[in-house]
Amino acid sequence: MKKISYISKVMSFLCASVALHYSGLGQAAEPFPNKEIRLIVPWNVGGSNDISARLLSQLIAEQGIKVVVENIAGATGSIGMGKVANAEPDGYTVGMGTSSTMAMIAQNLTTLKNDQFAPIARVTTDQLLLLVPGDGPATNLDAFLAMVKKNPNKISIGTPGSNNLNHIFAVMTGRVVNTEIITIPYTGGSKVIVDLAGKQIDAAVLKPSESKTQIDAGLVKPIGVFANDRIKTLPNVPTFKEKGFDVFPFGPLVQMAYIAAPAKTPQAVQDRLITIFSKAIQDPRFKKASEEGGAKVDDVTGKALGEEIVAVTKTLAVVGPKIFTTEKK
Repeated sequence: MKKISYISKVMSFLCASVALHYSGLGQAAEPFPNKEIRLIVPWNVGGSNDISARLLSQLIAEQGIKVVVENIAGATGSIGMGKVANAEPDGYTVGMGTSSTMAMIAQNLTTLKNDQFAPIARVTTDQLLLLVPGDGPATNLDAFLAMVKKNPNKISIGTPGSNNLNHIFAVMTGRVVNTEIITIPYTGGSKVIVDLAGKQIDAAVLKPSESKTQIDAGLVKPIGVFANDRIKTLPNVPTFKEKGFDVFPFGPLVQMAYIAAPAKTPQAVQDRLITIFSKAIQDPRFKKASEEGGAKVDDVTGKALGEEIVAVTKTLAVVGPKIFTTEKK
């Protein structure tokens, strides 16, 4: 009887182990995602990237998936994106990369590298604006540039971050009239617009989406577009090009925002993330909101997005030293 009892206990233990094993397999096989996704925005609350991220989270919620937006600002996006690069590569932490991140990488101003990320989907491409206080002394681009030329190294231009596209265009604003300006870096566009409206700075380089509310309220005034074409939602604001000023002397530059995951995220999970985020990005409501804010929405994902990121980074590696090295002299 004792022998039978011993065998019975062994069999019970083995059955329990097998059941636990298959239970674990069932959990492991549960489809991604089975919990909330953390979306890190490496800028302050209220900026254009934050606005886009929060709208995307609302649209993705309609897919039955919870996306939690977390703002980790600092070092022109490098701190937040560093959190993404070092996160567990399971798809549950992604970040909002931007051309600012690429600019830092291109100039070796951060330890981050593009190959630390798996590109998921481009969110927007944006045109940048030169803005001044609504009731400031300069009412148009010609007047502002005349003021810059008359006051070398005295006119201040605020930018979200430094050593990025906004910073490049701020410096070029002075260069087109052969003088220099003072650049004032902030940790996000929402802080820039507050100081601009309060006349703490003379001008700012921002996206339309970061300044639309203040433009509509008359607190700030857009006077120039850093692009070859005017912005559809701001048809009366001229481009630097049509005024005869070249702000792309070293080649075209693209301001973009995109979703990225840690590099070692499994391909199947990357593909699922592409499906989730692309559906929200291509949603007519997201497109409409983005275009009203002066941004463009396309459908670039995965490998194609990665190739564009590398190309833009290479251009920034050429442009950055030519702008910033001479600025510091």
